[in-house]
Amino acid sequence: MRIGLFGGTFNPIHYGHLRAAKEVCEGFDLQTLYFIPSALPPHKDTQDVASAADRLEMTRIAVSGDPEFIPSDVELKRPGLSYTIDTVKYFKKSLNIKTDLFLVMGIDAFLEIDTWKSYADLLQIIPFIVIARPDPKWQDASRQRQVLEEFLKRRISGGYNFSSSRLGFFHADKQPIFISKLSLLDISSSTIRELIKAGRSIQSFVPPKVESYIKSKGLYI
Repeated sequence: MRIGLFGGTFNPIHYGHLRAAKEVCEGFDLQTLYFIPSALPPHKDTQDVASAADRLEMTRIAVSGDPEFIPSDVELKRPGLSYTIDTVKYFKKSLNIKTDLFLVMGIDAFLEIDTWKSYADLLQIIPFIVIARPDPKWQDASRQRQVLEEFLKRRISGGYNFSSSRLGFFHADKQPIFISKLSLLDISSSTIRELIKAGRSIQSFVPPKVESYIKSKGLYI
């Protein structure tokens, strides 16, 4: 079985997240994708971040109609900051030994991975699927590959080599870094929060039940 781990703040979750998740599952033949909201993200300013409980509930609401998507509260149950290495080790220990796990993340997050706790261990134990953000600078696939290649060779290891047939970077002693080709939706959580503060509609950006939840809880006002 092939399973993806898709972590993030999800502040709030939106159609861009859901579309990317669906295409990653289809492109990499993943049977299940766990959505894992972070409790206390160590690399983000938490000033405009909704409570972990609210972000988890919005995630549950957003993925409830798709059986291959599963919300996870693993990082909310763990005290302290949310570290990806701990989450990956948890899933590796709790899931079937024959399961193939993949860590799914945006390119912006991956380009900061050398600042993460135990990032060298992370690159040893799980393959990555890197997705672009809905930003014009990442729409060119060749540019995305170039930036990733420069980062890997300069900051991680010169041993990475790109395979065009397998669309990823491979290393003799580390897990592969795959590039996902997505038809991205130009949506960001920060834009949604700004719209809410301005009293404008977010109907086109989030599922209706997520919008209703945000309104009922008075989030991001």
